[in-house]
Amino acid sequence: MIKHIVMFKLKEADGRSEYENALEAQKRFDNVIANVKELKKGKVVINSKDAPESNYTISLLCDFDSIDDLNAYQVHPAHLEFGKFIGSVKTDRACIDYEY
Repeated sequence: MIKHIVMFKLKEADGRSEYENALEAQKRFDNVIANVKELKKGKVVINSKDAPESNYTISLLCDFDSIDDLNAYQVHPAHLEFGKFIGSVKTDRACIDYEY
């Protein structure tokens, strides 16, 4: 199994607050989870409003059976569409992929 964890720092954009953009990202990523068969398990977590501002805003936690499935997910149209949105509201990104 491959664990794919991505963290984003979000900003105010498109007339929405950082937190509102996190909620929108969560909603849009639910569409990715529903449409990418290679994604075995996916979850979005949003940082607590009371946590330090230096924290990342949102994290995507994903499980794949193999690195090939992760690679297929990366080019899936639903993931690419999500990427367009997140690209417009992020200020920073960190990612790690590991086998377990």
